[in-house]
Amino acid sequence: MGPAVKGVADVATRHRKGTTTPSVFDGSVLPEDGDDGLAARLPESLTVSVDLPEQVRTVPEHEAALSIEATGFDAHALPLATTSIDVVHSGEVVEPVTPVIVPGLPEPAEALTADRIITDRGRRKSAPEGAWQSFVYAITFHLVNLGDSRKVRERKALDARIARHFEGGPRFVPILTRKGGVGKTTITSLLGMAFADVREDLVIAIDANPDRGTLAERVNKQTRATVRDAVTRAPAVTTFSDFSELVSRDETRLDILASDTDPLLSEAFDENDYNVVADLASRFYSVILTDCGTGIVHSVMRATLQRADEIVIVSGGSLDEARLASETLTWLEANGYGDLVRNAIVAINTGTQGTNLVKLEEIEAHFQSRVREIVRVPYDEHLASGSVINYHDLQPLTRSAARELAALVADGLPARRSA
Repeated sequence: MGPAVKGVADVATRHRKGTTTPSVFDGSVLPEDGDDGLAARLPESLTVSVDLPEQVRTVPEHEAALSIEATGFDAHALPLATTSIDVVHSGEVVEPVTPVIVPGLPEPAEALTADRIITDRGRRKSAPEGAWQSFVYAITFHLVNLGDSRKVRERKALDARIARHFEGGPRFVPILTRKGGVGKTTITSLLGMAFADVREDLVIAIDANPDRGTLAERVNKQTRATVRDAVTRAPAVTTFSDFSELVSRDETRLDILASDTDPLLSEAFDENDYNVVADLASRFYSVILTDCGTGIVHSVMRATLQRADEIVIVSGGSLDEARLASETLTWLEANGYGDLVRNAIVAINTGTQGTNLVKLEEIEAHFQSRVREIVRVPYDEHLASGSVINYHDLQPLTRSAARELAALVADGLPARRSA
């Protein structure tokens, strides 16, 4: 207690006891004149100043290491640790924010990532595929995993290309030709089956042939409905269950919407009708193939090309079939579809007559100068019958060609489309 504070306490004590001993208060002597005189001499307000020695604190070393002033740390610039979530906005993907870990500060939960925590023993690979790889995996009680064989790795790589994810709506791929009998409907079926067999989403093939199309005859029919029924029922189709009543589905999960069986009605299927059907299909399917028939100047063709993300041109293996396919490319270029031509794929069906009499390498070289890729589809007795196609009964080379065609088509489709 300081001297001034102690003096006040003494005066107050003596005053309560009625003593008259002189006291020192603020440097003066209080008179012995009783309570009234003391009260008169006390000031109305009293300020006491106490000077205490400054306490100097030594900063421990572990705190000095995290000193904000020493490191120039800006608290407002510290990113918040967030969960890794891809946010899609206006067609753009925002990269996930990486959690910030500051030494000495508590870590966020997001810092416990699999790459950081799980050991190699915890990252157990799936059972390998391949005769020798499976044998070694079995006899070592799953301790030795040599990985998949080369063929299996190639198959899985092709699957990944076919199953490529698309954002921003469905992708439209019309299959075109200017000559009948070259296998356009067969190629449409093979392409759709190869897609549907691998992809997790839905794939549909629409028969938009201006004449009576035969696409629906490549699968076991499950309905009599056609594109005409899709147009008339469009206002009532609100769910996929409603739409599924209009299509037939094969073993690969490919859906097919048939064309009209009456040629007079099919001629009435025009551009507006196709747009109605395409809009319906867009609600439920990610890949929409269109079998366009031979009527390249038909109004349906215009609507098909306006929606097209990529095209497939079908050619036979003979001279006139290849020439007509090339003329189709010329027509497309002359009518403003040059971009589609440069990104196009030509599928050469070698099961047509005359294939053995020409140099296929020369035909391929010609198309290579005009389009992106060429795929050669081999002859297959299962396809030659022109009836229902059982995809898994095809020859391995035929199925491989269909998968290669699907992978090339997927490669050429845009991954994102702005809303």
